Formats: sequence, C-alpha cells, structure tokens
Amino acid sequence: MLPYINVPFEGLADLTGTSADELKLIFSFLLSYPLAGLLKRLPDAKPYQKNLFVIGVSLFYLIGLFDLWGGIQTLAISSIGAYVIAAYVQGPLMPWYGFIFLMGHMSVSHIYRQIANTPSTVDITGAQMVLVMKLTAFCWNVFDGRLPEQDLVDFQKNHLVKEMPDLLSYTAWILWFPSLFAGPAFDYVDYERWLETSMFELPAGTDPAQAPKVRKNRKIPRSGTPAAWKALQGLGWIFLFLKMSAWYNNDVVLGQEFTTYSFWRRVWHLQMLGFTTRLKYYGVWFLTEGACILSGLGYKGVDPKTGKINWDRLQNVNPLGIELAQNSRAYLENWNMNTNKWLRNYVYLRVTPKGKKPGFRASLATFATSAFWHGFYPGYYLSFILAAFIQTTAKNFRRHIRPFFLTPDGQRPTAYKPLYDIATYFFTQIIFSFTTAPFVLLNLPDCILVWSRVYFYVIFLVGGSLALFATPPIKSMLKNQLRTYQGVQTTTTARTSKSTTTAGKDEDEDIGSDLTRIPSLQQTPILGMPDDPQRAFEEAAAEIRAEVENRRRRGSLARMPQGEDLKRMVEDRLGVRLPGFVGGGKMKMKKDA
Repeated sequence: MLPYINVPFEGLADLTGTSADELKLIFSFLLSYPLAGLLKRLPDAKPYQKNLFVIGVSLFYLIGLFDLWGGIQTLAISSIGAYVIAAYVQGPLMPWYGFIFLMGHMSVSHIYRQIANTPSTVDITGAQMVLVMKLTAFCWNVFDGRLPEQDLVDFQKNHLVKEMPDLLSYTAWILWFPSLFAGPAFDYVDYERWLETSMFELPAGTDPAQAPKVRKNRKIPRSGTPAAWKALQGLGWIFLFLKMSAWYNNDVVLGQEFTTYSFWRRVWHLQMLGFTTRLKYYGVWFLTEGACILSGLGYKGVDPKTGKINWDRLQNVNPLGIELAQNSRAYLENWNMNTNKWLRNYVYLRVTPKGKKPGFRASLATFATSAFWHGFYPGYYLSFILAAFIQTTAKNFRRHIRPFFLTPDGQRPTAYKPLYDIATYFFTQIIFSFTTAPFVLLNLPDCILVWSRVYFYVIFLVGGSLALFATPPIKSMLKNQLRTYQGVQTTTTARTSKSTTTAGKDEDEDIGSDLTRIPSLQQTPILGMPDDPQRAFEEAAAEIRAEVENRRRRGSLARMPQGEDLKRMVEDRLGVRLPGFVGGGKMKMKKDA
C-alpha cells in the first residue's frame, strides 16, 4: 500500500459513517473514468501498450490502494491454472476440469471471508467471483474452438477461441481495471476484438453514413456522453444509499424496537431495507459499466433503423425493471444480468447432452453452481429455495387467473386488467422484500428472527397458493371456467389447443434462448433457480424411471442361460450327458445312439 494513502479516506469515513475500504472502492471506480479515457487514446496499432496500461492500473488498485498481495496470488493461481488446463488438457472433460478447479479455489476464499466476517473490508473474493465467470467461459470457448464448425450453434461460433492468447493479452483481460472488483464479466473474444478494434467495424452492407463518430481517426467511437450519464446515475444511486442506509439497515430490523411496529410498518421496513441494499449495487454496477463504455468496450453496434450506437454490451442491472416488476421472472432477470447469461450459456446449456432437451439435471446443476458461486452463508440458500417456489406460484396465477383479465382471444386487456397489474406489482414487491432479506442478513439466526417478526407471511402465502392450485377440484374448476370464458368446446380438440396456446399460456414461455437457437430452451433458470420446481421434480422422477428401465434392459442381456444352452453348459462342466429339455422346462430321457 502506498504511504499515507489511507489518511484522506479515514477522514471521510468518520464524516460519512462508512468504512475507509468502501470509500477507496468508490474512489477506484471514479478514477477508472479518466484512466479509461487515457486508455482509449493509446495507439490502436500498438495493442501491447494498452495491455501494459491495463495491467499497471490494476496492480495500483490491488497493491497501492488495498495492499492485496495475497489477492494477487489468488488471482494468479486461478488464472494460471485455467490457462494450463485449457492449453494442455484434451478431450470433452477439459472445461469441467477447469470448472471444478476454479469453483473449488473460489470456495476456499468464500470460507475464509465467512470466517473473517468483515463485510465492510475489501478483499479479493469479489474480484475472484468475476474472474471465475471469465475463466470458466474461457475454458468452454477454447473447447469450442477445437470442434468442427458444423457442431456449433451461433453463440459458440461467436465466442470460440481458436488459438491460445499470448500471456500479455490474457493477463490484461483478467485484470481489466474498470470491472476488476465488481464486474461486469465478459468473454475473452470481446477483449480481443476491442484490442484489435475489429469490434467497431461496420457489418457488410451497412450505410457508411451510419458509422459512429470518432476523434482523430481513432476507431473507438466517441463515448463520453453515455459514459458520463452512467457515472451520474451511479453516483446518484450511491448518494441515495448513503442517505437511506442510516434509516433502513440490519440493526433496525434486528433491534427490539422493531417489534413495537405494526405489521404493515414492519413489511414496509423490509421493503425499504431491500431497496436500500439494491441501491449500493445499482451505483457500483452503473459506475463500472460507465468506465467500460468510456473505454469503448461497452460498444454493441449501431441500430440500423435509428443510426444510434448501442452501448449496453456489458449492462448488468436494470433498476426500473426490478422496481416496477409485476412478476418474479421480470424481477430476477433484470438483476445481475451477466451472471444470468453466464449460468445459461456455460452451465445450463453445457450440462445438457447435444440433441436432448434440458431437464432436471441441467436445472439442478445450474442451481448448485449459482449457490456455490455466491458463497456459503445460509441466507443465500433460504432466498434461493423460497424464490424457486415463488416462481411456481407466479406461474400458476399467470396460467389460471391472468387469462380472465384478457379478452377471450387473449389478444387485448380488458377494462379490469389494470387491477390485475396493480395486484401483481404489489404482491411481487412485498413477497421479494421478504425473500431477499436473508440475502442481506446472511446468518441463519438473524434470518429466522426477522422472518418470524413478520410472521413468515410469504411462506404461508406461497404454501397456501401451491396447495390451492394442487387441489384437483379447484384446478379442474379453473380450467373449465377458462374454457367457458374463452368459448372453447371440449369436443373441438383443435380449437381447444389453439385457444389454450393463444390465451391461456404463460407469457414466460415466450422467453427463449435466441442466442442458441435451441427451440426446447424456453424456460432457462434465472440466477440458477428452477423456473418451476414441481415440473423439475416430475422431470427428476421421469429421468430416474428411465434410468432404472434402461439398467433393467441392459441387465436382461446377461440373464440366466436357458434350454439347450443351459444343458450344454452343464454337460461341459460335468463331463456327462443329461436329459434334454423339451419346451416349458419339461424333460425326457434321450437314448444313446
């Protein structure tokens, strides 16, 4: 650590009530803006200068600001290990060896951090979590580069690595300073294309007049305005967090005074505790994304219709999508978006054998990966498990209740649809304020205590809803009423199928994996949580039955010999001739010739 560098941050910490490490972290995010501006101005023809600049800045952050000598060692072990595995291990298990090594190494860091229990101190765990996403993806990208092109889908073709990168570029990609501590993560090919400036080339057939504006013949477009806008928003979120965290924090919900509040005031406080916690992440992710935009890495092409540049390549969060969410899927998929992409593209799809539909095993592997990636605090698992069942509850309401608020053809909302939207918004928000509280509190006793102080209301709501929709008479009644409302006759099978597909289907089923073009992937897990636990259990039972049946069939090939085969084997063993077996196990004596 540089001498006296802590002095100004310790002084500010006393004024703001935050830790010196947290202030240094924000300082590093802000410092990344002018440094990203300098990085963009280095000669495009000399990529090694850009690599050295990136590495130098990150080393200043790690050592000069935070004195993380051990952290550098941790990042080096993961990075060197992944590079060696990708370069020298052949065969289809190579990415899984890399995955196990990286997740195992990160788990050790999680355990050390949990034992230390110093949440306000910056350590290497956050940077390692970002690095694990990068390096596990890297192993798969190298593996894809060894496969025939006809065996790959579009996403794999766009992200494969044909040749191992040189160590300088690889190290700079690992230590990309704008997103070193908090993300967003991105694949190596994105860095390579940024470094070579091929990222900024216009697609064939594009009107040259739509080319983005640049300065002094640089290929990286002008990005000061969108980067500044992201920075201002990020600072706004952090300012709100600093103000509101004094009112809504863990100490309040764990304190005795909280029990004197009315029930609805406690629920409101949980809602605001979750919102205040999210503000910190909004601010951090907006600041890091803005620095990436300023460097040019956030570039995602030009809209051919409007001619405007899209800068959201590395977008990690959509605050309005979360705060205005009317269902669980919208709430979750707008949070930590790059982690969602990583889990989908490098776990969920990779567990599934080629040509087969993802099932329970893929969902379970994705859930386990997401849980282990976050760490081992019990609060994470309470939130994950409860959120999975909330997904099922929301799906039941959308399948069986929502169609009544649409016209019978399912194409337009009725006059009562706003009431449904208000109700779903209200319940989505208060349910997730309860569900995400353990993610803030972390420790099991604290989580159970706070849940008990609001009478476990979400558990009762979700459990009651699941029981209600699982009751055959009620489920049949809702289906019959829906058929009647939609004008569907049970005898007209074709029209029933068409109407149900149009008006009664869950809108979530429209969400597919367009990157992979695999039609069966209509329900990819969000943050690793199964979209429908009931369906997951049914798929698990079906897979187990199929496995048992498959084993039984394979075992039948080694059945006990019968008939003449059995007789011949016994004769050979005893050295004598035996009576012959004649149909159905009956015997008759055979005369010697």
